[in-house]
Amino acid sequence: MPILFLDFDGVLHPEHCHESKHFCCLPFLEDAARQVPECKVVITSTWRLEQPLEALLQRFSPDVAVMIEGVTPKYSDLTNVPNTLVGYEREAECHAWLWANDVPHLSWVALDDRSWLYRPFCRSLFMVNGRTGLTPTSGSQLASRLQCLL
Repeated sequence: MPILFLDFDGVLHPEHCHESKHFCCLPFLEDAARQVPECKVVITSTWRLEQPLEALLQRFSPDVAVMIEGVTPKYSDLTNVPNTLVGYEREAECHAWLWANDVPHLSWVALDDRSWLYRPFCRSLFMVNGRTGLTPTSGSQLASRLQCLL
Protein backbone atom coordinates (compact mmCIF):
# COMPACT_ATOMS: atom_id res chain seq x y z
CA MET A 1 0.00 0.00 0.00
CA PRO A 2 1.82 3.13 -1.15
CA ILE A 3 1.26 6.49 0.50
CA LEU A 4 0.86 9.64 -1.60
CA PHE A 5 1.65 12.86 0.25
CA LEU A 6 -0.26 15.58 -1.59
CA ASP A 7 0.35 19.30 -1.94
CA PHE A 8 -2.35 21.55 -3.48
CA ASP A 9 -0.91 24.91 -4.63
CA GLY A 10 1.25 24.38 -7.72
CA VAL A 11 0.02 20.78 -8.00
CA LEU A 12 -3.79 20.70 -8.13
CA HIS A 13 -3.77 24.14 -9.73
CA PRO A 14 -1.05 26.53 -10.89
CA GLU A 15 0.74 28.44 -8.14
CA HIS A 16 -0.72 31.94 -7.58
CA CYS A 17 -3.65 31.35 -9.94
CA HIS A 18 -7.03 33.04 -9.63
CA GLU A 19 -9.41 31.38 -7.20
CA SER A 20 -11.64 30.39 -10.13
CA LYS A 21 -8.89 28.01 -11.30
CA HIS A 22 -8.39 26.29 -7.95
CA PHE A 23 -8.36 22.50 -8.34
CA CYS A 24 -8.40 22.66 -12.15
CA CYS A 25 -5.78 19.87 -12.23
CA LEU A 26 -7.64 17.65 -9.75
CA PRO A 27 -9.03 15.36 -12.51
CA PHE A 28 -5.46 14.33 -13.43
CA LEU A 29 -4.70 13.42 -9.81
CA GLU A 30 -7.96 11.52 -9.44
CA ASP A 31 -7.31 9.58 -12.66
CA ALA A 32 -3.89 8.56 -11.33
CA ALA A 33 -5.29 7.60 -7.92
CA ARG A 34 -8.00 5.44 -9.46
CA GLN A 35 -5.33 3.40 -11.25
CA VAL A 36 -3.82 2.49 -7.87
CA PRO A 37 -6.81 1.95 -5.56
CA GLU A 38 -4.53 0.52 -2.86
CA CYS A 39 -2.91 3.94 -2.53
CA LYS A 40 -3.61 6.05 0.54
CA VAL A 41 -3.43 9.84 0.31
CA VAL A 42 -2.22 12.22 3.03
CA ILE A 43 -2.56 15.98 2.58
CA THR A 44 0.63 18.00 3.10
CA SER A 45 -0.67 21.28 1.67
CA THR A 46 -0.76 24.37 3.86
CA TRP A 47 -4.50 24.32 3.18
CA ARG A 48 -4.61 21.72 5.99
CA LEU A 49 -3.67 24.48 8.43
CA GLU A 50 -6.51 26.76 7.31
CA GLN A 51 -9.42 24.36 6.74
CA PRO A 52 -10.70 21.27 8.54
CA LEU A 53 -10.16 17.91 6.87
CA GLU A 54 -13.89 17.56 6.23
CA ALA A 55 -13.88 20.74 4.10
CA LEU A 56 -10.82 19.55 2.17
CA LEU A 57 -12.42 16.17 1.49
CA GLN A 58 -15.38 17.87 -0.18
CA ARG A 59 -13.04 19.04 -2.97
CA PHE A 60 -12.52 15.44 -4.11
CA SER A 61 -14.75 12.92 -5.84
CA PRO A 62 -16.27 10.53 -3.28
CA ASP A 63 -14.28 7.52 -4.52
CA VAL A 64 -11.00 9.41 -4.15
CA ALA A 65 -11.99 11.15 -0.90
CA VAL A 66 -12.21 7.75 0.82
CA MET A 67 -8.53 7.18 -0.07
CA ILE A 68 -7.52 10.22 2.01
CA GLU A 69 -6.16 9.12 5.38
CA GLY A 70 -5.63 12.55 6.91
CA VAL A 71 -3.09 15.36 7.05
CA THR A 72 0.53 15.64 8.10
CA PRO A 73 1.43 17.34 11.37
CA LYS A 74 2.71 20.90 11.35
CA TYR A 75 6.51 21.15 11.31
CA SER A 76 6.61 23.57 14.25
CA ASP A 77 4.71 21.00 16.34
CA LEU A 78 7.21 18.19 15.69
CA THR A 79 9.56 17.00 18.39
CA ASN A 80 12.70 14.98 17.81
CA VAL A 81 13.18 15.88 14.15
CA PRO A 82 16.21 13.86 12.96
CA ASN A 83 19.22 16.04 12.15
CA THR A 84 19.08 14.85 8.54
CA LEU A 85 15.59 16.36 8.16
CA VAL A 86 16.09 19.70 9.93
CA GLY A 87 15.37 22.41 7.38
CA TYR A 88 13.39 20.10 5.10
CA GLU A 89 9.99 20.81 6.56
CA ARG A 90 7.66 18.90 4.31
CA GLU A 91 9.79 15.76 4.22
CA ALA A 92 10.05 15.87 8.03
CA GLU A 93 6.24 16.16 8.23
CA CYS A 94 5.87 13.14 5.93
CA HIS A 95 8.22 11.05 8.05
CA ALA A 96 6.46 12.18 11.24
CA TRP A 97 3.09 11.06 9.81
CA LEU A 98 4.52 7.67 8.80
CA TRP A 99 5.94 7.10 12.31
CA ALA A 100 2.81 8.37 14.09
CA ASN A 101 0.71 5.94 12.07
CA ASP A 102 3.08 2.99 12.60
CA VAL A 103 3.86 2.64 8.89
CA PRO A 104 7.45 3.91 8.52
CA HIS A 105 8.18 0.83 6.40
CA LEU A 106 5.68 1.74 3.65
CA SER A 107 6.78 3.16 0.31
CA TRP A 108 5.69 6.72 -0.33
CA VAL A 109 5.67 9.48 -2.92
CA ALA A 110 5.41 13.19 -2.21
CA LEU A 111 3.65 15.11 -4.99
CA ASP A 112 4.91 18.68 -4.74
CA ASP A 113 6.21 21.67 -6.69
CA ARG A 114 8.74 22.86 -4.08
CA SER A 115 11.93 20.81 -4.04
CA TRP A 116 13.51 22.80 -1.20
CA LEU A 117 11.01 21.35 1.27
CA TYR A 118 12.74 17.97 0.77
CA ARG A 119 16.33 16.81 1.03
CA PRO A 120 18.34 17.09 -2.18
CA PHE A 121 17.86 14.05 -4.40
CA CYS A 122 14.93 12.78 -2.30
CA ARG A 123 13.89 9.66 -4.22
CA SER A 124 10.33 9.87 -2.90
CA LEU A 125 9.70 13.33 -4.36
CA PHE A 126 7.63 13.58 -7.54
CA MET A 127 8.11 17.13 -8.76
CA VAL A 128 5.48 19.10 -10.68
CA ASN A 129 5.96 22.42 -12.45
CA GLY A 130 4.20 24.90 -10.17
CA ARG A 131 3.35 27.18 -13.08
CA THR A 132 1.17 24.49 -14.66
CA GLY A 133 0.31 22.08 -11.87
CA LEU A 134 -0.33 18.43 -12.63
CA THR A 135 -0.87 17.74 -16.34
CA PRO A 136 -2.26 14.70 -18.17
CA THR A 137 1.33 13.60 -18.89
CA SER A 138 2.63 14.08 -15.34
CA GLY A 139 -0.57 12.46 -14.02
CA SER A 140 0.16 9.33 -16.08
CA GLN A 141 3.76 9.35 -14.86
CA LEU A 142 2.52 9.61 -11.28
CA ALA A 143 0.20 6.62 -11.77
CA SER A 144 3.13 4.58 -13.12
CA ARG A 145 5.32 5.59 -10.20
CA LEU A 146 2.65 4.59 -7.69
CA GLN A 147 2.07 1.26 -9.45
CA CYS A 148 5.80 0.53 -9.14
CA LEU A 149 5.45 0.81 -5.36
CA LEU A 150 2.91 -2.01 -5.12
